[in-house]
Amino acid sequence: MSTFKHWQSGTAGLMALGITIGAVAPLVTPAPSFAQASTFADVPANYWATPFIAELASRNIIAGFPDNSFRPEEPVTRAQFAAMVSRAFPRAGQRPAVQFTDVPSNFWGAAAIQQAYTTGFLAGYPGNRFEPNQNIPREQVLVSLANGLNYTATNDANSVLSQFYADANAVSSYARAPIAAATERRIVVNYPNVQFLNPTQTATRADVAAFIYQALASAGQVAAVNSPYVVGQAQQPTAPATVTIPSGTSLPVRYDQAERILVTREETAPLTLTVAQNIITRDGTVLIPAGSQVVGELRPAEGGSQFVARELVLASGRRYSFDATSEVITRTERVRRGANAGRIVRNAALGAAAAAAISAVTGDRAIATEEVLGGAGVGALLGLFLGRDSVDLVAIDPETDLQLTLGSDLVLTPGTTQQQ
Repeated sequence: MSTFKHWQSGTAGLMALGITIGAVAPLVTPAPSFAQASTFADVPANYWATPFIAELASRNIIAGFPDNSFRPEEPVTRAQFAAMVSRAFPRAGQRPAVQFTDVPSNFWGAAAIQQAYTTGFLAGYPGNRFEPNQNIPREQVLVSLANGLNYTATNDANSVLSQFYADANAVSSYARAPIAAATERRIVVNYPNVQFLNPTQTATRADVAAFIYQALASAGQVAAVNSPYVVGQAQQPTAPATVTIPSGTSLPVRYDQAERILVTREETAPLTLTVAQNIITRDGTVLIPAGSQVVGELRPAEGGSQFVARELVLASGRRYSFDATSEVITRTERVRRGANAGRIVRNAALGAAAAAAISAVTGDRAIATEEVLGGAGVGALLGLFLGRDSVDLVAIDPETDLQLTLGSDLVLTPGTTQQQ
């Protein structure tokens, strides 16, 4: 079991790496001069992707650069991938061509994009856009190959993913079934660790060469490559290493429903927070995706209120028990008789008891149910506060008061998450 003592948080979204098409030659040039070369100056014999790159180059599927380099670690755009997959799988179209608004007829990859679209390997975006210069993520490459080859998983997709990938939970919902199918067909190649898919990471030229070669192998068009990085090549998948997020680690969360939260010192109120950023290892592997939810409640604690988590719900929908707490919040806001209730509750979420207290003290009985955490009714609690001239409520600022700290180690393994 490996334990990571240092953690990074990546941004919730992936930032596409922009490149200028004039400055970087396409992965597959319209008329490649160097495609016949099966070796490149920067692809040594012991490089992990050499067998895939060399064979595709010898078949004129990929090309290098004028200096006889391949630049295997450079990113691949959607247009470049369209050119490569069209070379690898020349077949008749299955659907009518479309005119993408961002692919002019004189664009270098226009023909390849139409070929990839009509054969079912690639699709566009809303607004009839193709985004040809957008870097393509690894999971999108695998989805393209599985869909274009009409592969479907023979087993439950979630089971396949959790069996082979330690970061299965990071696979996007749209990509889960196609990647499961690609896994069963041994199209997936993971370097340097076969157990980590890194699905949202930008695909490199070496990645794409390996994926397409394996897709050709799955169709019986090339011989299988014996590589330790081909997922599922062994009889049994390698048991993945366990990763531990240690007790005491901070977890960045947010609450988007209100600018502040008001509760009484004595009440317990349900609350769900959202993980603000990807929780990743130092090599960029996503362990807890941004957008995952932390379900728990605000509880009385030391004269104030404290958020106590009980469940982590990952972006994929999987649920796990979760031990984490916020600091105790003791800051209060006093509500006095005759105060303007509308001003008090504006942009605020309320515990049921806090809502009853505000209603009783101000005399305003029109506090909306949707403003109350959990949608609880306040009528039954009014009697507790009637006759009071004022009431002190715990005032919580979600941006600063609800950052969480793990109370015990969080152990992550493929398909399961547990705390000790």
